[in-house]
Amino acid sequence: MKIDFLDLKRLNAQYRESLEKVVIQQISSGWYILGKSLIEFESNFANFIGTKHCIGVGNGLDALILILKAHQFPENSEIIVAANTYIATVLAVSHAGLTPILIEPNEGDFLLNPALIEEKITKNTKAILVTHLYGRCAEMNEILVIAKKYNLKIFEDAAQAHGATYQSKKAGNLGNAAGFSFYPTKNLGAMGDGGAITTNDDELATKIRQLRNYGFIEKNVCEVKGQNSRLDEIQAAILNSKLPFLDSENKRRIEIAKRFINEITNPSVILPPSDSINEDVWHLFVIKHKNRELFRKQLLEKGIETAIHYPIPPHLQNGYSELKNLNLPITEQLHKEIISLPNAPYLSESEVDFIIMTINSL
Repeated sequence: MKIDFLDLKRLNAQYRESLEKVVIQQISSGWYILGKSLIEFESNFANFIGTKHCIGVGNGLDALILILKAHQFPENSEIIVAANTYIATVLAVSHAGLTPILIEPNEGDFLLNPALIEEKITKNTKAILVTHLYGRCAEMNEILVIAKKYNLKIFEDAAQAHGATYQSKKAGNLGNAAGFSFYPTKNLGAMGDGGAITTNDDELATKIRQLRNYGFIEKNVCEVKGQNSRLDEIQAAILNSKLPFLDSENKRRIEIAKRFINEITNPSVILPPSDSINEDVWHLFVIKHKNRELFRKQLLEKGIETAIHYPIPPHLQNGYSELKNLNLPITEQLHKEIISLPNAPYLSESEVDFIIMTINSL
């Protein structure tokens, strides 16, 4: 048996007929930017998340950049981020002219450790940018208390958390604003790039709608220095078509995660926590292994492809050479041990059986 880590063709095959239909309809409409499909998707996704506003943008990185730019923080203001997040979270801070302050994660759940935040807060700190990594929400109650104490904004990087919940509220509705990615591999994926911002702040939503479209207040009237970052009509139509199936796909991811947690017994495999298993959406099922490369090689020889999310932490990337001397041992160790197992919602029970049996046999 051969199991790819993720087969996007197989993932989208079940929707092919409806996807082809909406794409053809959109092509035939003659309207491809800022039209009815985008308005419909923004309304539907806002309702799904539980926020007043959703603003479709070009991609997940732009979503975070626009949130930060819209707040007009003084140049070089500090934004707290998780040290082990995907590089896009840190890039957003830099591209907004701000300074990322990296905080170590918890070893167990890979998420920003709230206990380490206060010691990094200075007079220049303006916000905490929380990443709901791998589909699990960060410990928001503790983070919100800190934010209130120091009058900080809370922004969510929810690019991997479509549908995840924290105490009955969805990711994307837990702070001042949130950025989503609809990259094809996401739980809600487009057929190309796409992103969105969710918020309950009317004024902020108006600013972001303006910033995403050249800073226009009306056609060809530029009030502020904006940019071009708009979720196009075809991608919006595709996302509208796929959104009704998101809950069922997340449910299947949860079922697979439960089986992995309950049935993987290989003592060399460190499993993720299961305390919020029904609230997580398991965008990735990430384990740890001390001998990662040998373990991955053994799985691949048996036909099981794995992935690493992510092999190099932001502070060790060449593009962030100014951060290379930071002391972040937990982050660095995690990035040496983490492995993502296949957990796509299309996996059959026999394929899940095979993954579990193979891991336990090694």
